[in-house]
Amino acid sequence: MDPSATPNVDGQRREFFQNVVVMRHGDRIDNFEPLWTTTAARPWDPPLVEKGRVRAFRTGRDLKSRLGFPIHRVFVSPFLRCVQTASEVVSALCAVDEYPDVTCGDRIAIDSSKVKVSIEYGLCEMLSSQAIRHDVAPKDGHFGFIISELEALLPAGIVDHTAQRVYEEMPQWEETVTGTRVRYEHVFKALADKYPSENLLLVTHGEGVGVSVSAFLKDATVYEVEYCAYSELRRRVFQENQSFTSDAFEVRTKNGQTGVSYCSSIATPNGGIDDSA
Repeated sequence: MDPSATPNVDGQRREFFQNVVVMRHGDRIDNFEPLWTTTAARPWDPPLVEKGRVRAFRTGRDLKSRLGFPIHRVFVSPFLRCVQTASEVVSALCAVDEYPDVTCGDRIAIDSSKVKVSIEYGLCEMLSSQAIRHDVAPKDGHFGFIISELEALLPAGIVDHTAQRVYEEMPQWEETVTGTRVRYEHVFKALADKYPSENLLLVTHGEGVGVSVSAFLKDATVYEVEYCAYSELRRRVFQENQSFTSDAFEVRTKNGQTGVSYCSSIATPNGGIDDSA
């Protein structure tokens, strides 16, 4: 919930704001070492480079200082670069001290009660050759995510094993750009509806961040999403007893303010945002 919202109490009825932050992962290794894919055991699942970890931790600090509301839950794509990004961001959000000289979350103390994290298949990369080249994609179509191993990369004590996923398995290979965008929009809304009284951070891919703007801002066209760029969505939620209803999301992010560049009047050719950059 947004602590700045003023509750409207009428018996058991109240209203408040729910905030959802949608963030892209940090700098991936294959963009800096092009030959990495030729020897990698999982060439479709590149990790972050050190610069990406530092950027993710710094972005987490930025979120903590400037959002004006707490993050209660984090949902993350199962791709390694997203899980590593989430780990750094959560460490920064939950740090018990300022640690001014620290650049990543390896050796800092955190308060694990502040945020809970879950892996969500529906936040995954666009599963098509437009986003993952055929020569890089798994030949059998099986991406081989071992959730327990991914969860072990997150700070101790923050994983919520009780959260039910919107997507219980990975989407089918060669989904269309339109299908991917519909998926992202559905997952954003479904996760928000599952936890209407909590503020969410969704760590995903470039296309997902783009959809978080274009789906909720009339006539918007997103043309760039930088590493660790993020958007802010907000909606008014109404609670009566244990029942929740809500208004539509509004986009709170200004063009270029947090690494997301968009316009609402210039048309661009149809196609997805390149997450391989």
